[in-house]
Amino acid sequence: MRLPRSFPGWTIAVFGFLSFALGLLGLISPDILLAMLGFEVLDVRAAGDYTPVYMAASSMAAVNMGVYYLFAASADYTPFFRWTVPFRLVTFTVFTTLVLTGAAPGKFFGVGLWEGLGALITGYALWREGKLLPSRQAEPAT
Repeated sequence: MRLPRSFPGWTIAVFGFLSFALGLLGLISPDILLAMLGFEVLDVRAAGDYTPVYMAASSMAAVNMGVYYLFAASADYTPFFRWTVPFRLVTFTVFTTLVLTGAAPGKFFGVGLWEGLGALITGYALWREGKLLPSRQAEPAT
């Protein structure tokens, strides 16, 4: 795998690495990740509490997403970089709303902030390099 060749690529690579690393942490030690996010860590879980299953599933998704981002950064795949910006802003909005409505603890806002700031930094990097919008080639005259 090669290093990113552009500023937008580096923003994606950093996000991908962090996603991969935090996903691994969630697989290896879900209680540490739960505590980092501000969720209560229970010594004993009641029957029907599927928190460990959900942590494993979401952590595995984070590992996979991290790998996708790292491969996209390695290939300098600009269309992927562009696609991430609006979807990460949506994620910021949803996660922030969860905190503001009391459905999630305050520390969970860090996840939304990570997504939102990351999206803005990637968007800025794309804009700075003139790659924020796909180039429009003239249609051939018929």
